[in-house]
Amino acid sequence: MFRRQISGPEIEHDLVRQPHLGYEAEQGTGFIRCIEHGSPTPLERWHLHDEYELHLIVNTKGYACVGDYAGRFEPGHLVLTGPRLPHNWISTDLPPGGVALRSVAIQFSEKPLRDGMRAIPEFIDLRGLLEKARSGIEFFGLGDEVRDRFYRIKSSIGLARLVEFLGLLDLLNCSKNYRVLSTIDARGYDAKGSGVMVKKIVAYVNEHYAEPISVPDVSSAVGMCESAFSRYFKKKTGCTFTDYVNKLRVQKACELMMTSDCYVSTACFEVGFNNISNFNRRFLKIKGVTPSEFWRRAVMGSASSLS
Repeated sequence: MFRRQISGPEIEHDLVRQPHLGYEAEQGTGFIRCIEHGSPTPLERWHLHDEYELHLIVNTKGYACVGDYAGRFEPGHLVLTGPRLPHNWISTDLPPGGVALRSVAIQFSEKPLRDGMRAIPEFIDLRGLLEKARSGIEFFGLGDEVRDRFYRIKSSIGLARLVEFLGLLDLLNCSKNYRVLSTIDARGYDAKGSGVMVKKIVAYVNEHYAEPISVPDVSSAVGMCESAFSRYFKKKTGCTFTDYVNKLRVQKACELMMTSDCYVSTACFEVGFNNISNFNRRFLKIKGVTPSEFWRRAVMGSASSLS
């Protein structure tokens, strides 16, 4: 069977971070950079980058895609994403002329904070927040305060800017009203696993997910007996092998629908599901929406917003 090439998320580099797109000029910002942009914009695409990003929606409603999560957003929607976690926000209710301001965001590098943990004990309090953000965190009830802090950070320089930024991180860290979004750790995009054997298993599944695949196939390929394989995989990943394969296939189907002209039925078979009803059932269970709803909101919404 022909297997369509999935391009995957676009990697964002400094070359595209231009002021005319809403990025703060790099000079004087340190490791913290503020962004404001409207919609439509070239920034609305399935992408990832090496920095953490705190993203606040201030206008429009639409569809959020973070890792393998897909859900609706509206003004006040606030998400912290970790390094290399693919994401996109697609507005689906734009007026004909678009909107001048859709999002405000702050990107910040990981290394200064990790270095700070070794030198300043108080920084260690941020470790849990940074780890959870690798799967994306949505916060509730903080939109207005975060927006105020965003502009205080943007208007500050030097130590005053750092103080404002640390206050923002403390606000997020103390919040109890949040949820983790993606079920697949962002580090999977860096080909890092929970041990050598997990890396072998993940590599095999990534190569063969579009084909019929089973526990006997994979356990034989990595040189383990079936019972030991199943116990090992569940212990290392927290899910059964079948659940992992289904999540990966659904994730790949989403990437196909977001990065190509691929329809729902085509995506179903190209990622390894053998019938539409099973695909619909698995997709709904994992994503909380049907494949058709995802395609209509994510793909058609993206096309209309950029036209």
